[in-house]
Amino acid sequence: MAQVRESRLELAGFSTRMLELPGAGRSPLLLLHGFSDSADTWRTVMARLGDRGLGATALDLPGFGEAGRLARDQPILPQLDRFAHAAINHLASESGADVVVAGNSLGGCVALRAAQRENNPIAAIVPIAPAGLDLAGWISIVEGAWAVQSVLRSPLPLPEVAVRELLGRAYRQLASAHPGQVDPEVVANFTRHVRSKRDVVRLLGMARRLRPEIADPFQLGWIRCPVSVIWGEKDRMVSPAGAQRILDEVPHATLELLPDCGHCPQVECSDLVADTLAGVLSEVSSAAA
Repeated sequence: MAQVRESRLELAGFSTRMLELPGAGRSPLLLLHGFSDSADTWRTVMARLGDRGLGATALDLPGFGEAGRLARDQPILPQLDRFAHAAINHLASESGADVVVAGNSLGGCVALRAAQRENNPIAAIVPIAPAGLDLAGWISIVEGAWAVQSVLRSPLPLPEVAVRELLGRAYRQLASAHPGQVDPEVVANFTRHVRSKRDVVRLLGMARRLRPEIADPFQLGWIRCPVSVIWGEKDRMVSPAGAQRILDEVPHATLELLPDCGHCPQVECSDLVADTLAGVLSEVSSAAA
C-alpha cells in the first residue's frame, strides 16, 4: 500500500499542511475537513483508498490544524473559498484533469460553494454532512458542550493533557453515534491541534464570526457537476434533513444516508465512505473516456 506523504504548501497566501497519497486514477481527489478538525481526519479513508490503489490529497484548511491563520478583519467563507479555488486549480494543473472534491461539515460547505463557481475545474463533489443547511445550529451545540464549558470556566490555566482530555470527550460525544467506539488515535489527532484554553477561545471566536455567514451560504441552483451527498442518520451536529434541499435544487444529486453513523462518517464508516469516493472517481473516469 502506498504511504501518505506529509509536506507544506502555499495556496492563496496561506501556508498549509498537505497529506498526499499517491495512486492511480485520472481525476485527483481533494479532501477537506470540518470546523476545528484537520487533514488527519481523513487518514483512515486514505488508507482504505490506498488499498484500492487510489490516491488522494487532504489539506489543513486555513485557521485549523497546522495551516496559517485566517485574517481577522475579513469574512471567513470568502477566505476559505479562495483557498479551495487555489487548491483545486493546483491539483488540476498537476494532473491535467478536473478534480473530485469531498468535504465533511465545514469542508462540505466549502465544496458546495466551490462547485457554484464556473471557473473551478471540478468533476464532481461529495459533501459529507455539509454545514450551512440548518442555520448553523451546530455552533451553539459546540459552545454549550459540557467539556468545552469546563475548559472556558476554569479559573486557572489548564495543562495541555487536561485540555486535550476534555476536548476529546466533546469530540466523541458530538461527532460519533457511538462515543465509546471512537479510535483513540483519531481522538488524539483531533486534539493535538487544540492544546490550550487560548486555542479553544480562538476557535469559538471563529465560530461566532462564522455564524451569520453560514446561515445561508449557497446558490445551489448554480451547481452543474455531479453531487453525491453522504450523511450519518444519527448526526447530532447537523440534521440529515438538510440533504433534501440539495436534492431539490441540484440536478441529479444523490444521497447516501448511513444508518447508525454520526457527524463524521469518514471516521465511523470509513469503508463506506471510501467505497463511495471510489465509485465517484470511477464514474468520472468513465465519463471522461
